[in-house]
Amino acid sequence: MKHGKKYSDSVKAFDTAAQYDSDEALATVVNVAKAKFDETVEVHIRLGVDSRHADQQVRGAVVLPNGTGKTVRVLVICKGDKVEAAQAAGADYVGEEYVQKIQTEGWMEFDVVIATPDMMGVVGRLGKILGPRGLMPSPKAGTVTPDVARAVTEAKAGKIEYRLDKTNIIHCPIGKVSFGAEKLAENFNTLMDAIVKAKPAAAKGQYLRSCVVASTMGPGVKVSTAKYGV
Repeated sequence: MKHGKKYSDSVKAFDTAAQYDSDEALATVVNVAKAKFDETVEVHIRLGVDSRHADQQVRGAVVLPNGTGKTVRVLVICKGDKVEAAQAAGADYVGEEYVQKIQTEGWMEFDVVIATPDMMGVVGRLGKILGPRGLMPSPKAGTVTPDVARAVTEAKAGKIEYRLDKTNIIHCPIGKVSFGAEKLAENFNTLMDAIVKAKPAAAKGQYLRSCVVASTMGPGVKVSTAKYGV
């Protein structure tokens, strides 16, 4: 693959074969970010599990202490007194009528979907639309809950969901380059702690196989996971 001059210059600034501790890796990502916009910093973690087996799934959600730097549009599908609670908490869209709007109009102007348990029979119809986009509400992610106010507050504060893809890798944003290395490190450590705690009992051998951090337009920097001991 042919890369531009900025990318090539960034690669020369560090040893691409070396593994760095997380603080140094994130400092490197910030230092080599050269785009004219505020790049997102992402973590890519390969796990020693097999996503084809139900007992080796790794999925959950965690609130990053410094948020993601992204304005999150929250849709809450609920009814009754939950509508007022969701609106008071700052939800952007609230109500059961949005199910039909998504079905018939293909409306997708949201980033997170939260639903109350009593609405999941209706929300289930959206599985083929929301599922492939990673937007389907889930109890494990805390997006199926009777406490919609708390769920909305957490989503707005920077709650992210982590889950395995088909290649046994977790991809997660942990903030913006403008956060600086220290705040990014706090977010990184919070995410890693959650993933380590989520290790399935059925997982055998080395759990954290590899970890890379990178900005949107920058090269990947390898992170040593030795300190986690899994």
